[in-house]
Amino acid sequence: MQKKMRIAALGDNCIDIYDETGECYVGGNPVNVASYIQRLGGESAYVGAVGDDAYGVLVREKLEERGVDVSHLHVLSGRTAVTHVLLENGDRRFGEYEKGVLKDFALDEEDLEFICGHAMAVSGIYGYMEAEIQKLRDRDRNLQIAFDFSDELQDPAVEAVLPYVDYAFFSLEEKEEGKAEAFLKKMKALCGGLVIVTMGSAGSIAYDGNDFIKCGIVPCRVVDTMGAGDSFIAGFLYARLQGSSVLESMKSGAQNSSVTLQYKGA
Repeated sequence: MQKKMRIAALGDNCIDIYDETGECYVGGNPVNVASYIQRLGGESAYVGAVGDDAYGVLVREKLEERGVDVSHLHVLSGRTAVTHVLLENGDRRFGEYEKGVLKDFALDEEDLEFICGHAMAVSGIYGYMEAEIQKLRDRDRNLQIAFDFSDELQDPAVEAVLPYVDYAFFSLEEKEEGKAEAFLKKMKALCGGLVIVTMGSAGSIAYDGNDFIKCGIVPCRVVDTMGAGDSFIAGFLYARLQGSSVLESMKSGAQNSSVTLQYKGA
């Protein structure tokens, strides 16, 4: 079967609740990436689980509004995941996380088959998809796999997942820019693919085992940093699927991130 240039995003979703204002937005790394791929003109699907509550209905509605395939969105008895958020000068800080039905969710055989019908699978560290990533790689060696480790640099999932991915994303703080190249070399030793770090206003660096590729940001008015990293990932991956170079894909990621930075919520 010939695969379409589609991306399947799998794992966590949540409702981001801004405690100071009471505002809430649909979020979660895979949900955001799937949504941003649609914004860029691509095709995407989201595979995950929501609760049978009003928030679960909201997640489905927002994904459908953006054209994301939700045919493998599972509805389980219980509560949809919630993340409490604080804003400090436009920069987001995460508070309590209520995992809800996600604590009991795993991909079934039909989900795995569905994902393998795509060009690429994308997930992140908060979706607890380590075992599923290994299953996907064993099932389909041609499926491209991307994974966002966020800033969880010491998490056991790093060593568990890195050997199976084509694109590994990490987040470092701007002040850690000087450590980025050494960190990339260390991660590349475990990963057969490309390793990328984003560093906020310091831009991003990618490492392929031979060269370090650096890219700056697209200056913009920052309203809320929520979703900025996910936007970079979506812009990067969409460009790579179109055949763009690593540097051009990083520029695409930076441009897409600048769009998200200028509004509230992911």
